[in-house]
Amino acid sequence: METYDVVIVGSGPAGMGAAFTIADKRPDLKILMLDRERASTGGMRNDCKMNFTFPIGFPTEYWEAQDANHYLEQVIEFLKPSFLPKTNIGIYQKRAERLGCTLLDIRQTHLGTDGGLLLIKALLVQLQELGVELALGEAMENIHNQERFITTEKREIGYKKLLVAPGRKGFHFLQDLMHTLNVPFVDNIVDIGIRVETRIEHYPIVKDYYDPKFYFPDKVRTFCTNSGNAHVVRERYATSRGDQWHSVNGHAFSADTHSDNGLVNFAILKTVRFTEPLASGQAFAENLGLQAALMGGGKPLMQRVGDFRLGSRSKEDSFSGDLYDFEPSLKTCCPGDISLAIPAKILRSIWRAMKNLDTIVPGVLHPSTIMYYPEIKLYANKPAYLDERFRVTEDVWFAGDGAGTSRGITGAWASGIRSAEGIVMTL
Repeated sequence: METYDVVIVGSGPAGMGAAFTIADKRPDLKILMLDRERASTGGMRNDCKMNFTFPIGFPTEYWEAQDANHYLEQVIEFLKPSFLPKTNIGIYQKRAERLGCTLLDIRQTHLGTDGGLLLIKALLVQLQELGVELALGEAMENIHNQERFITTEKREIGYKKLLVAPGRKGFHFLQDLMHTLNVPFVDNIVDIGIRVETRIEHYPIVKDYYDPKFYFPDKVRTFCTNSGNAHVVRERYATSRGDQWHSVNGHAFSADTHSDNGLVNFAILKTVRFTEPLASGQAFAENLGLQAALMGGGKPLMQRVGDFRLGSRSKEDSFSGDLYDFEPSLKTCCPGDISLAIPAKILRSIWRAMKNLDTIVPGVLHPSTIMYYPEIKLYANKPAYLDERFRVTEDVWFAGDGAGTSRGITGAWASGIRSAEGIVMTL
């Protein structure tokens, strides 16, 4: 059995941030990075939109502003982003404030899905040049922490220190691991919402601010705006029982390599925090996804705003002509009535936010605007960490969105650096 000084599970931004940090601080160490996917995964593969201003991407239960900014500067120094310009922000902020809403001014960069893939390839080459061994397409299956080795479908791998950095899709894997390691955790926070798609002229703020971050009452916010050559996509998930459902998401290609399709999409999410005796917020969210799949014949649902306001379901023939003047970018959805699928309290909060948004940016509630459901963010794990560097046992650390330490690329990278510093301190 081959043994490494550090084994990193997950090749997304958290795993990469950790790998580069450890390789820089301790080039003598033997490091292995493995991932169940054959290509490096994480948020950099999907749109590669990055935010560099606290608190975006940093759960405040784990991060103080001073610490987050310290690590953000390290991320900026490494990635050297070109920040996107913003104009007329003050106008939108004043409109929002009158309604009791907030528009955050965030430093952003956007590489697009194609640009993100190029970045990932370059980063993987750099890691190999630093001596980090890559094992993509190899999934960790079990851990034997007393003996300090993990098993994959191919072999047993020994470790001195282990960093587990799964993304949101690694939710169930991480829960199983925490049960094995006897790590206490809570699973009580979920983000549930819709993805909105419309013409850019109906949401012109994106010409001034690529990914505007609006915060509304009732813990509702906009998230992950994409414009230009923008597309809504669906992501497949499976429950622990093997039942499958789809969440929607969005991405865009880089502006200088693809033609503009004239569309914009963004999520509106409500954060729901459950209290006892609910066993699992994650299970609750999955059941919502399964219910939507049942209504949609295995597909997500979509509905035009014009139909929603009339209390009518959308149909195939209501997606063309007259006011409904653009084709949905995600055609593998079922036209229907999202109000039958979304819990009423959640839908009321989201609809109030959308009406506020239409006052701040008039036009977004044009009858042709499409609402896709569900968009659910699966990063509700909250492990009991032993220290500020996300250690869970003597020799095991967690990082990334799946472990609740971050919410996005830059926060995940920062949490990887923070965990790596803790690992280096013990070697």
